Amino acid sequence: QVQLVESGGGLVQAGGSLRLSCAVSGRTVRDYAMGWFRQAPGKEREFVAGISSNDGIRIYPDSVKGRFTVSGDNGQNAVVLQMNTLQPEDTALYYCAARTRGGFPSGESSGYDYWGQGTQVTVSS
Repeated sequence: QVQLVESGGGLVQAGGSLRLSCAVSGRTVRDYAMGWFRQAPGKEREFVAGISSNDGIRIYPDSVKGRFTVSGDNGQNAVVLQMNTLQPEDTALYYCAARTRGGFPSGESSGYDYWGQGTQVTVSS
């Protein structure tokens, strides 16, 4: 049984930074491609970052490119999302997800098989 647990969310002022972590249990994080998504109230779930199982490929949408960085932490069996220059529109519940089908990340939520419970990120103006 694979479990994903996010941590690191909180309240930050615009322009600030947060580092989210997604701890993986039940399997090794390098077994899967991993993704980060977010969902704000009243909006659809949005892809924000993905990383391949071998850490060699990282993908981002234009909305966060240059501000967010996804990386693997093999020592902690986790995947990390470093978020810089946060803006109020980044406010959302952030989820990590694991993809068992192939080693490349997907930008679609339907491409992932396991999900964490989410961690709240709130950016004040």
